[in-house]
Amino acid sequence: MADFVREVMTPGVVAVRPDASLVEAAQLMRTQDIGDVLVADGQRIVGVLTDRDITVRAVAEGIDPLTVSARSVCTPDPVVIGPDDPVGTAVALMRTHAVRRLPVVEDGLPVGVVSLADLAVAEDPDSALAEIGRAEPTGGATA
Repeated sequence: MADFVREVMTPGVVAVRPDASLVEAAQLMRTQDIGDVLVADGQRIVGVLTDRDITVRAVAEGIDPLTVSARSVCTPDPVVIGPDDPVGTAVALMRTHAVRRLPVVEDGLPVGVVSLADLAVAEDPDSALAEIGRAEPTGGATA
């Protein structure tokens, strides 16, 4: 099992400006084949925006995704973790704050994201969640 967040996180960051439209954010998610982006004002993380946020907080409410900003739909002021923090701390933070992803910040700059699936792979590589986390996206799945 991994000891530190750095060993399990997904390195690199994909971000949008706070004023980016939800369409812009969704297109970036599709292009990068990811389910979330950081919302950043310069180097400062102001939120995390997931594909589910776009669906539940905007589309399901009838809000036009062309005219609403990432900042208005994202989860603001996300809980963050450092790359040298113990994996157990990431688990505890996710549990306490009921989140599935934590931005990883080093020296004030985002350097990656650690997800529930990342932790599942590290903790129990044979678990169903770990298998799902390792699976290649299908690109067109509807289930």
